[in-house]
Amino acid sequence: MNSPICITNRKQTTPFSIAGAMLAIAPLWLMLAAAPNPAQAQSSGTSAADWTEFHRDNMQRWNPDETTLGVSNAADLLLKWQLGAGGTSPAVANGVMYLSSYDEVTYAINPSNGNLLWGFNPGSGPGTSSPAVANGVVYLTGFGLFAVNSSTGAKLWSYGNGFPFGSSPTVVNGVVYVGCDDDNVYAVNASTGAKLWSFKTGDLVRSSPAVVNGVVYVLSLDDNLYALNANTGAKLWSDAVGVLNPAAAPSVSSPAVANGVVYVGSGDGSLYALNAATGSKLWSYPTGGSVTSSPALANGVVYFGSFDGNVYALNATTGAKLWSYATQGRVAASPAAANGVVYIGSEDGTLYALDSSTGAVLWSYAVGATAEPVIVDGAVYVGSTTGIFAFASGGSADIYLRILPTPTTVHQGDLITYAFPVWDLGPGIASHEVLTTQVPEGTTFDYIRISGTPGLGTCTTPPYQGTGEIVCHENSKMAVNTTWTVRLIVKVTAPAGTVIKESATATEDTTDPNTAHNTATVSMTVQ
Repeated sequence: MNSPICITNRKQTTPFSIAGAMLAIAPLWLMLAAAPNPAQAQSSGTSAADWTEFHRDNMQRWNPDETTLGVSNAADLLLKWQLGAGGTSPAVANGVMYLSSYDEVTYAINPSNGNLLWGFNPGSGPGTSSPAVANGVVYLTGFGLFAVNSSTGAKLWSYGNGFPFGSSPTVVNGVVYVGCDDDNVYAVNASTGAKLWSFKTGDLVRSSPAVVNGVVYVLSLDDNLYALNANTGAKLWSDAVGVLNPAAAPSVSSPAVANGVVYVGSGDGSLYALNAATGSKLWSYPTGGSVTSSPALANGVVYFGSFDGNVYALNATTGAKLWSYATQGRVAASPAAANGVVYIGSEDGTLYALDSSTGAVLWSYAVGATAEPVIVDGAVYVGSTTGIFAFASGGSADIYLRILPTPTTVHQGDLITYAFPVWDLGPGIASHEVLTTQVPEGTTFDYIRISGTPGLGTCTTPPYQGTGEIVCHENSKMAVNTTWTVRLIVKVTAPAGTVIKESATATEDTTDPNTAHNTATVSMTVQ
């Protein structure tokens, strides 16, 4: 794609810029190389609201500390920035986002503006797993397990055995736990990279381990869920979750753990709940397709997706279905839950925000087939096959209305085009703008259009050659530094010497800190 990135769910008249420059979709490492003296990431510690690894630190893909973004304002989400290369589910720690990109580089990114801080290329192919961050170190996988300094991207150590590590690492109490394509689960010293133990399963391990109360829970492609002693790697129990079936999707779901129960999806199409201490099955819920999605747990409800195209919400205690939502494609990705909202991507190319209580769609955005989103400090971050995206909700928005007539010298019988650009000066997102004007005295209505493109709003007008009020509704949202423009065409009927005066008012649903910008008037004399 050679054109600048544009905000694709609204006007598409203003190219979206990062750091004041046009950003073409290109390998991110080229942008990083071109950046003069990129700032170092500052991430020596983490906060409670951070999302430091695939599971998050509670092993539930739920951020209970998110208070800014929720049911009341998820519908106001707009694109903050977009980077061109696709990527995996990110980690966010102490104001820095870390993500493994499909251009084979792991990046540190400023989540506020999308600026690249550093990049590390492990030389092991495109990233397919999510990084983990702990104690100033970023852990990532490829053809090996790597540790890099979170501030500089400098390599600290690596551990390899000649096989790909397709699992996302989990870091607990100074130990990195990760699955490998040599059929093993590994525990590695987080400071030195020294191997502590390994456990052999019956097939590849692409599932990301969940570590709770001294136990490692991990699923293997042999369709067994394993519980291992976190200190020694000794098997505590294993249980078959599904039946080996070459026609089914591989069992790559990563388990979630809460209240003594382990939840995991299976290629056989079911979600399973097992006793965390014994491995005994408590319940299972069958769907119409394979479940590679890793479940999210929040407030007694388990959320997951299925290849049958549905997103499901089940009672975590009983397995009873609370609701489901049908997308238009397979749901292989994993959900994330925060503050009453479930975020999940579908292979229909859409990222959805669903009300966690009802499954109602609060918001959606076309991003391409998605990896798993994370929610931190009022923003949603997600990597997809087409790019890396950041979304946030707007606050107050100062909209600025102008009236621009063309031509400025007119005669009886001429047509005048009045352009009414409504500009969002920020600092937040303008929502559902309304322009109110009228056919000016001495003219009759001819035609009206919005930003030159159909579908960007609706207008109520007088009939052709009529007079009266005109009301136009934008029906969407407007990002900072973008415009929404209505163009009104009228025919001059007044004789020479008549002053034609046009005025208009713009309003919005978002709080406006400066309503003095919301009205405009222009006059001209018929020649």
